[in-house]
Amino acid sequence: MCGICGELRFDRRPADLAAVERITHHLASRGPDDWGVHGQGPIALGHRRLKIMDLAAASGQPMVDSELGLALAFNGAIYNYPELRDELESLGYRFFSDGDTEVLLKGYHAWGEALLPRLNGMFAFAVWERDAQRLFLARDRLGVKPLYLSRSGQRLRFASTLPALLAGGDIGGALDPVALNHYLNFHAVVPAPRTLLAEVEKLPPATWLRVDAAGRREQRTWWRLDYGPREDERGFGLPEWRDVLLDSLRQAVEIRQRAAVEVGVLLSGGVDSSLLVGLLREAGVEDLLTFSIGFEDAGGERGDEFQYSDLIARHYATRHHQLRIAEREIIEQLPAAFRAMSEPMVSHDCIAFYLLAREVARHCKVVQSGQGADELFAGYHWYPPLVGAADPYAAYREAFFDSEHDQYLATVREKWRGADHAGQFVREHFAQPGALDPVDKALRLDSTVMLVEDPVKRVDNMTMAWGLEARTPFLDYRTVELSARIPPGFKLPGGGKHVLKEAARRVIPAEVIDRPKGYFPVPGLKHLRGATLDWVRELLLDPSQDRGLFEPAEVERLLGAPQDHLTPLRGSRLWQLAALNLWLSEQGL
Repeated sequence: MCGICGELRFDRRPADLAAVERITHHLASRGPDDWGVHGQGPIALGHRRLKIMDLAAASGQPMVDSELGLALAFNGAIYNYPELRDELESLGYRFFSDGDTEVLLKGYHAWGEALLPRLNGMFAFAVWERDAQRLFLARDRLGVKPLYLSRSGQRLRFASTLPALLAGGDIGGALDPVALNHYLNFHAVVPAPRTLLAEVEKLPPATWLRVDAAGRREQRTWWRLDYGPREDERGFGLPEWRDVLLDSLRQAVEIRQRAAVEVGVLLSGGVDSSLLVGLLREAGVEDLLTFSIGFEDAGGERGDEFQYSDLIARHYATRHHQLRIAEREIIEQLPAAFRAMSEPMVSHDCIAFYLLAREVARHCKVVQSGQGADELFAGYHWYPPLVGAADPYAAYREAFFDSEHDQYLATVREKWRGADHAGQFVREHFAQPGALDPVDKALRLDSTVMLVEDPVKRVDNMTMAWGLEARTPFLDYRTVELSARIPPGFKLPGGGKHVLKEAARRVIPAEVIDRPKGYFPVPGLKHLRGATLDWVRELLLDPSQDRGLFEPAEVERLLGAPQDHLTPLRGSRLWQLAALNLWLSEQGL
């Protein structure tokens, strides 16, 4: 787990090593253990290292193999690298290190892009092919590891974070009006390849990009998620789906214990994280480190779920750490959390993960986390209304979108008004082949787009801000593909995630399965009042923060009664505007 960056020139000039070094050092929190830069004519690669799989210097990066003519910068973790190494050794490859980085490098030499489907892990990597003078970039199936791009007629730059690219210079701060429409309508989800900045894009998940020194490029999607059971699974009932799911999760959890350092668990007390703890204990892991976080109550809403996380911690005798955060500290730490974001995110969970990661990083370098279960197994409230819906898009939009298009037009100034881009994107996604059932259409969108641009990005940004690696077993590609084959009728009962809960009953106490659904709540950012509301007011009304985005009359209306203007997801519209302003300020834009 690390930070990567690089530059490829198209104008016969050597790569700008000074810019690549600036970008590399901006990624220091992602890899505090070591760093390196490799330059060779038109290419320069940078790397910040977090030592996880192999602690020895031999696994340092950028990794250069002169015999093979390849140089690699890699961010992520390849969990099945021992098996791939055995296969490569049988082909005659020799190894000088013991980690996953060299396996990736030699695997690319052996199989090219055909390596990607063989990989079980999270990754974004760059390979420079010296003799062919071309660069290969790739990203994992679910986009767990990020990769941002900036291109001009003279060069291509890439980095693990958008702010790091800005540190390299030569990028304007103009906003993309289409992305702004997505941000304000689609719960801050800006689908790849767009970002809020017009001059920065991101490589989509499950995509590779090949670019040569003349600027010629080729790009392909190398994996897709299709819905519906295989022929041999069509007769499956709940017991069969439950059993194959539990087997899949056992494998996903166990393989993510592969590391040269201790692995802990982020324990919210919900079904997902509790099941991870239970499966790890079942696999023989003892004295497990667990961590939970809570906040002050606000608006009659409880700010912690310690009742359930404590129950699991006691049941499995974990080394448990409980962190409670005061409202004052939330306000103090919000700017730092927003500096750590590659793109602005409105979910209140961001500050929870940022502060939790700060605590966890004092105790270990790797944690398992339960992200993805709700998107894969229909755990959210907007899925049931889609059952049998004559217009699945309309039903989804009503339940998920933060605003209707006319509300958006009333919120932004004239310069930013335009078509309903977010609505058009979702409508087109629902119309794609590979998912016939209305619920499956929503699950596919959420699993391959929303999950990538909200929960997954949130966990990556907030944990890596503290040099902490987060592993997500529910996003093991085998479990993800299995989830897509399970019909919605086995997911929706009992408030959602039915088949997952039935699998969990075989492992963990029923008290955490039959409880009301929860999450990492931060009530103070949802029920804006008191000192927090004063801070938001100052952020939005300060003339120095006025970027010509929002209609002043609408801002005043939201400030006058924040509690009256919540989204269908029960988020604050006022906070959404403030979060965008805060992110732009913290990035110097």
